[in-house]
This record gives sequence, structure tokens and C-alpha cells, in this order.
Amino acid sequence: MSVKNTNSTSDFILLGLLVNSKFTGIVFAVILAIFVVAITANPVMIFFIHRDSHLHTPMYFLLSQLSIMDTLFTCTTIPKLLVNMISNEKTISFVACGIQLFLCLTMMGTEFFLLGLMAYDRYVAVCNPLRYPVLMNRRVCLLAAGAWFGGSLDGFLLTPITMNVPYCGSRIIDHFFCEIPAVLKLAFADTSLYEALMYICCVLMLLIPISIISASYSLILLTVHRMRSAEGRKKAFTTCSSHLTIVSIFYGASFYTYVLPKSFHTPEQDKVVSAFYTVVTLTLNPLSEPMDCSCQAPLFCCVPASLVYQGPDVPC
Repeated sequence: MSVKNTNSTSDFILLGLLVNSKFTGIVFAVILAIFVVAITANPVMIFFIHRDSHLHTPMYFLLSQLSIMDTLFTCTTIPKLLVNMISNEKTISFVACGIQLFLCLTMMGTEFFLLGLMAYDRYVAVCNPLRYPVLMNRRVCLLAAGAWFGGSLDGFLLTPITMNVPYCGSRIIDHFFCEIPAVLKLAFADTSLYEALMYICCVLMLLIPISIISASYSLILLTVHRMRSAEGRKKAFTTCSSHLTIVSIFYGASFYTYVLPKSFHTPEQDKVVSAFYTVVTLTLNPLSEPMDCSCQAPLFCCVPASLVYQGPDVPC
């Protein structure tokens, strides 16, 4: 599939996820299916959580915030990817590229902090279940607002700098969306100082939630080890394993993209890794929770088991 030339010098050209591959049709069908699942499962979960008063708890509130973020993140990257896969016109305007970059940075930063908050939520549920209503009260709304603020701060800081770098010559981005490392390869200037700033910013964005997650799960493991109930230990591990899976994939992909030196990168690897945190994890988030079908919530026949409080000897 050839790339049509553009008359506008301010437009970029996105080469896409696959370049001249005979498997484009299969990959398109898979990504479309993932997109449909993501924009269906997340809004449905949001609807039920906000509709049922029984689910107006800190745990469900954090889950709804994660679903909102996942829905926005999915709609930021995947539609353009799908259109480019079936069209000869692969251009994206300078303004649209900047908007996409800002939204991706904001959603990524927000997910970093939300995953950290959810780890803390699991820590309180496992280690201090009787104090859970006190420790995770309405102040969790302020913490979630802080997560969104932190994510948007990252976007407001890095997007203007990236889009104000002079771009001359080639306008072809070897990627399927506007991501900072891929865009900076086209820069007609020395970007080493900016890349150092971005490195420091990303390390700090990763360090804070990773510290919370590491501390939370270390204490959870100690508590689980002291549990006398085998059923309680099993439920605790089941509850935490799904969250840790998402954390490992999302943080691992982000670390590779924004922290590892350029010598470790190739365009093909960058696109595959980016696909994990922009496509795969955003679909897994609403589906990864173990389901419990014994709750009495009127609008739920099955809800995530980690969100059902079952007493002091089990996670929630």
C-alpha cells in the first residue's frame, strides 16, 4: 500500500504499525475486535458503577476512573491506526499530531498514578480491612483528581516543547501514532537537552507510583504469608495477580519507550512495545479482574471479586 504525497508542508505522514505486510488484513481485524471490546467493556462498567448506589465505594470509583481513562486513551490512537491501515492517505496534520501527543501523555501519566492508587487500595483491603472505610473514604476522590492533574501536567510540559522543535526535510513518522521518540527523530536540531529533561520527567513519573506499588505489595505478601486460611491466601493472590499483570506490562512498555537509551531501540520494536500499552493493556484492564457471582448488587450478576468485601481474612 503506497503512501500518497501531501501538499501541506505542516502535515506528518504516519507509516503505521505494519509497512507493506501481507498480514495487514488479519492485523486490522484483530485490532478492530480489540477496539470494539475496549469501547464496549469500559463504558458498560462505568455505567453500572455509577448507576448502582451499592457500588458507590472507593474501590469501584477507582475502577471507573481507570475505565474512563482507558476509553479516552483507546479513542486517541486506535481509530487513526485503523483508518491508516485501509487508506492510502496516511497524513496527520501538525495540530492533530500535537493533540494526539498531548492526550497520550496525559492518559499515560494518569494511568501511572491510578495504578499506584489501586495498589494502595488493595493494600488497605488486605492488611487493614476493618479500617478500610476510614482510610479509603471520600478523600479518594481528591487522590484520583491528583492523578488526572499529574497526568495532564506531563502533557502540558512535554507537548509544547516537542511541537516547537524545528522539523525540516522528512515528515515521515515511522510509527502508528505521534509518540515523542518517533517524532523527535525528524527534528532538525540538537534535542539532547530536551531528551534529558524528558528522561528525568519520565523517571519521576514512574518512580512515585512504582514505589507505592512495591511497598503495597510487599506488605500484602507479608500479610498473606501470615494468613491461616488457605482460601484467604488463594483469594488474595488471585486478586493481586491480575493487577500486577497489568502493572508489569504497562510499566515495562513505558520504561522501554521513554527510559532505555536509543541504542536499545529499533522502529519495529518500538511499534510493537507501544502497541502493548496503547492497545493490549487498555483492553485487559476491565477484563482482568477475577469475577465473583455471589454478590447481591442488583445491577451486577458478576462483579470483580477483588471489589467484594468478604471480611478481614480476604482481600476485599
